[in-house]
Amino acid sequence: MADKAKVPITVVTGFLGSGKTTLVNHILTGKHGKKIAVIENEFGEVGIDDALVMETREEIFEMNNGCICCTVRGDLIRILNKLLKRKQMFDAILIETTGLADPAPVIQTFFMDEEIKEACVLDAVLTVVDTKHIMQHLDEEKPGDVVNEAVQQIAYADKILLNKLDLVTEDEKLAVIRRIKFINKPVQIIECQQSEAPLDLILGINAFNLERMLELDPEFKGVHMLLDFSKNGTWKEGQTRVNKLVFIGKNLDREGLTSGFKACLV
Repeated sequence: MADKAKVPITVVTGFLGSGKTTLVNHILTGKHGKKIAVIENEFGEVGIDDALVMETREEIFEMNNGCICCTVRGDLIRILNKLLKRKQMFDAILIETTGLADPAPVIQTFFMDEEIKEACVLDAVLTVVDTKHIMQHLDEEKPGDVVNEAVQQIAYADKILLNKLDLVTEDEKLAVIRRIKFINKPVQIIECQQSEAPLDLILGINAFNLERMLELDPEFKGVHMLLDFSKNGTWKEGQTRVNKLVFIGKNLDREGLTSGFKACLV
């Protein structure tokens, strides 16, 4: 069970035009009795429902229904810490990423900052999928080491909202489901139109599981981008001075890491 003293955070991701903002509006107007703080990386092409938003130029502002909305114009950690100073005003936080965002850095935020880790708990990563167009995004070839955001968004999902089902045939839908399961086998899929999913299936569900994610793919980036330094006493006179970097993980490229560090030497 999630720690009730911590603020539950839901991350909403999905490719451009999938219906993320429609889902956020659905949640904000739903009858769940909760006051939710919404963080948007930027206002999307649709935007939060105008009927809910008060005119303001502030970075954090209260909406007509008592919820709070923020725009991230800089660092997510900074805006979260600023928002947490008002934690008595809301019950949960909803973060909507941009359509072209890899969700890994957002997830990483909740493990790299001690204050946020103590104050918040990641409840779930929800990925909204445009069933009509997702295949072309998954098949897109990226140059070099550039990640395919659509693949990452599905891989990191705790739940998938399979949206826009009215635009595809049954066979097309099943083909998309097979592809999703190939990328993320254990993920639960919720079928919907207009991003209208039952709120009890997407809020307060305690679905995020770090161990499951690492079992799914030990090479997942994001959480293990963390870098931790510690001081281990002082050198004694005459002692050979050595700095050590310890990498813990599976299938690490020792030669690549070694050559990379040697290339930094001046």
